Amino acid sequence: MPAAAPPEEPVSSSEVPRTQLTLDGGRPQRPGTIRVLIPVVLILVWFGVTAFGGQTFGKISDVVSNDQATFLPVDAESTRALEYQQRFSDEDAVPATVVAASDGELEPDQLDVAEDAAGDFEDVTGAIQVIGPQPSEDGEAVQILVLLDEDAVEQDDAVGQLQGLVSEAFDEAEWTAHVTGPAALSADFTEAFAGIDGLLLLVAVVAVFIILVVVYRSVLLPILVLLSSVAALCAAILVIYQMALNDWIQLNGQAQGILSILVIGAATDYSLLLVARYREELLLRRSRYTALLVALRRAAPAILASGGTVAVALLCLLFSDLNSNRALGPVTSTGIVFSMAATLTFLPALLALLGRPAFWPKIPRATGDGPDTAEVAPAADQDRPRGWARVAAWVRSRPRPIWVMVTLLLIVAAVGVTDLRASGVPQSELVLGETEAKQGQELLEQHFDAGTGSPADIYTESGQAEQTLEIVTDADGVAEAFLVDDQGAPARGSDDAQEIEGMVEISATLTDPGDSLAAEDTIRELREDLSSLDGESVVGGTSATQLDTNETAQRDLVTIVPIVLIVIGIILVLLLRAVVTPLILIGTTVLSYLSALGISALVFNYVFGFSGADAVVPLFGFMFLVALGVDYNIFLMTRAREEAHRLGAREGLLRSLVATGGVITSAGIVLAATFSALAVLPLMFMVQLAFLVALGVFIDTFVVRTLQVPAMGVDIGRRIWWPSALGRGRD
Repeated sequence: MPAAAPPEEPVSSSEVPRTQLTLDGGRPQRPGTIRVLIPVVLILVWFGVTAFGGQTFGKISDVVSNDQATFLPVDAESTRALEYQQRFSDEDAVPATVVAASDGELEPDQLDVAEDAAGDFEDVTGAIQVIGPQPSEDGEAVQILVLLDEDAVEQDDAVGQLQGLVSEAFDEAEWTAHVTGPAALSADFTEAFAGIDGLLLLVAVVAVFIILVVVYRSVLLPILVLLSSVAALCAAILVIYQMALNDWIQLNGQAQGILSILVIGAATDYSLLLVARYREELLLRRSRYTALLVALRRAAPAILASGGTVAVALLCLLFSDLNSNRALGPVTSTGIVFSMAATLTFLPALLALLGRPAFWPKIPRATGDGPDTAEVAPAADQDRPRGWARVAAWVRSRPRPIWVMVTLLLIVAAVGVTDLRASGVPQSELVLGETEAKQGQELLEQHFDAGTGSPADIYTESGQAEQTLEIVTDADGVAEAFLVDDQGAPARGSDDAQEIEGMVEISATLTDPGDSLAAEDTIRELREDLSSLDGESVVGGTSATQLDTNETAQRDLVTIVPIVLIVIGIILVLLLRAVVTPLILIGTTVLSYLSALGISALVFNYVFGFSGADAVVPLFGFMFLVALGVDYNIFLMTRAREEAHRLGAREGLLRSLVATGGVITSAGIVLAATFSALAVLPLMFMVQLAFLVALGVFIDTFVVRTLQVPAMGVDIGRRIWWPSALGRGRD
């Protein structure tokens, strides 16, 4: 369905009066200097911004961090444990575990190979300490713990160097050897996010270009729209880079990827609305400049209202306790602001210079009796959206059965939410496909305690060290625990343990993998047991950090959702000057989100075979589906309000459905396609968010905005605009 929907006769049976429009007061005038100068200046400014922003893309990785510990609130127990860890060690060490196994029991010469390999590992960039090799109890494997500097892991590919040495040392001896542990998992994330700046953006742009070519049946116009979208993204990157550089936000790979997708999708959506209005006016007016100014005047309020509402709603993420979620608020809001700016300045400048040829080969022509006039009715008849007229006629004929049936179907789909497992997933499963770290973890579990290499760190007051050690040792899920001396080795007793500011450290090896949900349960129970002590005891480490991250993400969902709904409700009441309409729009959008989440839960569990969902997926899905769903609400209802003054509440809403149906449908397809591009990254979070948002956008676009809301509006009539004057007008 083309996005450009020209004005057409009301859906009612009454005819539109043939109104003669006279423009420019007479003969068409040649473009004045100012008409050319302003677009040229705007284009040059945006080209400059795009050039600088494009260069910043290459530097954005310098201010990106994917370390979970940096995202936690300062009052989280893991954060406090990290502060103690930094006091006990001057190095920011990340453990990498090398595990190697042979086909049978190890021979002395094989142990010599492991000893030599451990010596070679000391030459890895950023290697702080090498511990081992330690043989397994079954005598068939060894493990070597390599503590790596955190900066070396993130910037110098220390894990890659270690993997190369492991392959060289153990492959020749015909061993099976892998590198696993937190450092290896971090390297997997870095590799998975490597496609954000290139592959992700390329897939999104190509997908949008193909859709726009189909929508506009033109080649040049899609290029103009994408130029505007890319310019908006480059401008946003410039600002966001400075935010992260000055430590105003904690930027991570997830936020970076979502920003690219959101800006391309939102800027294209706003462009669709503007271009549709511009095409309408070109069918009515001979002067392309007058047509563009009228289109801007009529489309700008809807674009500003839609984008402003989305930006404010996304800023509600500032109420999050997770630094990663909190950063997403200003990051995405900045992207939305520049999407609006580019759509209302850069794109109009391009259209002003190119005029009607931008639509080639389907160039809109004005018709009329004089050189500067056009008749409304003939222009509308040229390109009438007959499909949407039929939809509107069906909605008018059976409004109540339609909205009741749609509502029931959405409620049934939403039942699947009860099967959603969004308490988090093991960190090793967040990167999809087989990886070195996953294979190493499986080999480690076969021969050692699964938590080896990712111990829990407990910091307790020295006066209760022995009591704390006893509680930790006896806890379910703990394989072994010991007090740590000043060399990082097991202490012979509390007197030999390293003491700093009255605190000592206990290292506990868990029976379950450190990144597993079972390990999180062990940490949770351990914290509860230690709470009975009089003095302070905090539990940190990989498992504790993951537990605090998941629990904080779930609290954020409960906290932020009501705030977003209240903010959006207030904005819609002020914008539409009604109460009933905002309640209907919010209610249907939330139901649409729940139905998408319910279907997604079933697909995640029984089609994709995921062990669960990332804890932040429901919140991010809500933010984008509800906030962006407001865009389509505003597109539909602002036009409905405009038409209601002339046609009445029911016919005005149906006329809006016909006029905006193509725009909303095209915008929904574009947004679903751009978010689907997230699935090219081999990350469970990105795949789940891509599926949820794409599905939700389709439901909202083709079901809620096309059938449910119009049918409810027709059924309710003028009361949908209560308490404004329209609510007292005619149906």
